[in-house]
Formats: sequence, structure tokens, C-alpha cells
Amino acid sequence: MSKSRRRIDKNQLTIFDLVKEHFTTASPTGGQFRIIENLRGSMRAAIKDCPLGVHQIAGEMSHLLNETITREQIYSWTREDQRAEIGGQGDDEDRWIRRHIPAEYLPAFCQATGCVEPLRVLGTPCGIFSLPGPEALRAEIQKLDEEIREAQARKKKRMLFLREMEGSK
Repeated sequence: MSKSRRRIDKNQLTIFDLVKEHFTTASPTGGQFRIIENLRGSMRAAIKDCPLGVHQIAGEMSHLLNETITREQIYSWTREDQRAEIGGQGDDEDRWIRRHIPAEYLPAFCQATGCVEPLRVLGTPCGIFSLPGPEALRAEIQKLDEEIREAQARKKKRMLFLREMEGSK
């Protein structure tokens, strides 16, 4: 039985390309880190792709956080900002009502939906790249291999130095 070869997408960026692209781009511009709409969009996509309903996601988050989360809260975190009349102190102009998911709830949301894209949206602007479990382990193994090679190179230099010292006596 012949083995089928995996086809590699030549257009897909490697992790190296992504990191290089991030660090070679120009300095941050004003508003570049205003990512709330991207976060909301990624949360809406996570809910849509999740086999659980919003009520079930809220229940799972409540269990993970040991705190009550309602589907209304999730809806408020994922809907666009609302315009509302806010009176008081002589100021009658329209203002935005902004509702954001608290940062400490985001890991529970990602766990409940099975999607880590909202966390990626938060990390990418500041240069943090996340990898799924197996790729992260491969990266860690590669780092350990590099440390071993460096330690072996230091050991080799010391052994050569020792031979030189013993040979000069």
C-alpha cells in the first residue's frame, strides 16, 4: 500500500514569517491597538462555530469561573456599542454605551467555545503568538535541543582548554 504524501500549501506563512513581519512593520500608529471590534467579531464567530448554544456556553463559563454568567451578558459583550441618551450634570449629548468582556472571563469563554481566536486577537498586536498544544510542545522541544547543542559546544570548548592546559605541563 502506498503512502499518500501530504501536500504543503506554498502560500501559507510560516511562524517565522509571521514573527518577522510583526517586527519589521513600522512603529505603531494611533488607534492600532483599538481592537474591540475584532475581539467582538472573533467572539461572535466562536459562538457561531460552537456546537453549544449561548445558554450552554454561559453555563459552562459559570461552572469554570464559579460565578454566574448569563446569556444576556454574552450577548452584551458581542453586540456593537449602543447609542443612548445619558442625562445628568447638564450634559445632554449622545454617548456610547460600551460593554466589554472582562479579561478574566476570556479564558473561560475560549474553553467553553473551544476557540482561542479571541485570545489571539488580544495578543497579536503586541507580538504575542499562540500555538496549539502539539505545536507549542514542538517549539519547546526545539528550544531544549538548542540549549543542549549550546551546552555541548561549551563543554567541548572546556575540554579543549583542559587538553591544552594538560599538554603545556
